[in-house]
Amino acid sequence: MLRDKLKIYKVVLASGSPRRQQFLKELDVDFEVRLKEVEEIYPDTLKGAEITDYLAELKAAGMMETLSDDEILITSDTIVWHEGKALGKPTDYEDAFAMLKTLSGKTHEVITSVCIKTLLKTELFNETTKVTFNTLSDEEIKYYLDNYKPFDKSGSYGIQEWIGLVAIAKIEGSHANVVGMPVDKVYQHLSKFA
Repeated sequence: MLRDKLKIYKVVLASGSPRRQQFLKELDVDFEVRLKEVEEIYPDTLKGAEITDYLAELKAAGMMETLSDDEILITSDTIVWHEGKALGKPTDYEDAFAMLKTLSGKTHEVITSVCIKTLLKTELFNETTKVTFNTLSDEEIKYYLDNYKPFDKSGSYGIQEWIGLVAIAKIEGSHANVVGMPVDKVYQHLSKFA
């Protein structure tokens, strides 16, 4: 359905995330992946969704010179927001362990911002999902890190993996958002370009 609406456009996803790529495939959208390294640094005065909004727009700005008149660019950024701090991707095993230890038995927010852009139009939006973890033992955290190596994931976990089955007590909001993209909102906003 969306493929037909967008047939005059080429959709460009500026993300190497297999999860985001899979979501677009499941929406039946034809797209190409186009990557450009962006240093993900943001002002330390930003909080929560301000961070992901800033980074999604920063990623889009870096791609604009490659965009044609008939292309729609999609960029995205996700953080775990916990106790007033952004938890991005861990720097190493110890950092990942510390992140999961601090999330254990508590509620955090997963915030994703998406920027959808053409040369003439920009749609920037975000989604926040609250996730409550069961209490995890050190052995469970080590098992997860050793077997799933979630070092490319914000907050050091992937909800679609083992930890999502054993550690998630409650989710308030979009499950897809926790995986990496609020797909329902992406669909709605992409439909506006048709």
